[in-house]
Amino acid sequence: MSKQTSIIKPPAAQTGVRVDLLDWPAAQASASRIRLEVFVREQGVPAELEMDAHDGASLHALAVAGDGAAIGTGRLLRDGHIGRMAVLREWRHRRVGAALLDALIAAARQRGCPEAIVNAQTYVTAFYERAGFIVSSGVFDEAGIPHVEMRLALVQAGRSRPPG
Repeated sequence: MSKQTSIIKPPAAQTGVRVDLLDWPAAQASASRIRLEVFVREQGVPAELEMDAHDGASLHALAVAGDGAAIGTGRLLRDGHIGRMAVLREWRHRRVGAALLDALIAAARQRGCPEAIVNAQTYVTAFYERAGFIVSSGVFDEAGIPHVEMRLALVQAGRSRPPG
């Protein structure tokens, strides 16, 4: 049975975009299509590396335009890792990625994760820094693309759960 939660958080610059939080069966068709377009076709990631065993256990964010078209995706692993962030080319620079990231950070907080972690492609570190992430590693290769690990503390020191 598929699970779906909607977070209505339209970015200021792009009204009408919503972010749905879904399990893999509900997200798979749209998220796979977006990830194949962005990572495999645009960036040359081998297709066999793109979908993995983590998908089934992850919470998936899907950005949906006003016309119902899926335009971006990302996922949250149980340990607070955020990944597979991808926005279709024609929707970039419209705060869709920020809306996806905000939804995934909120979900990580709600789950009680002490921090959110991303393996960011080096050319997008500024995007994650704007959300409060800090580079926590040197550059490393992932699927032939340079990355750095970045972390964002989600709970205050001395607290085991977020307030509220």
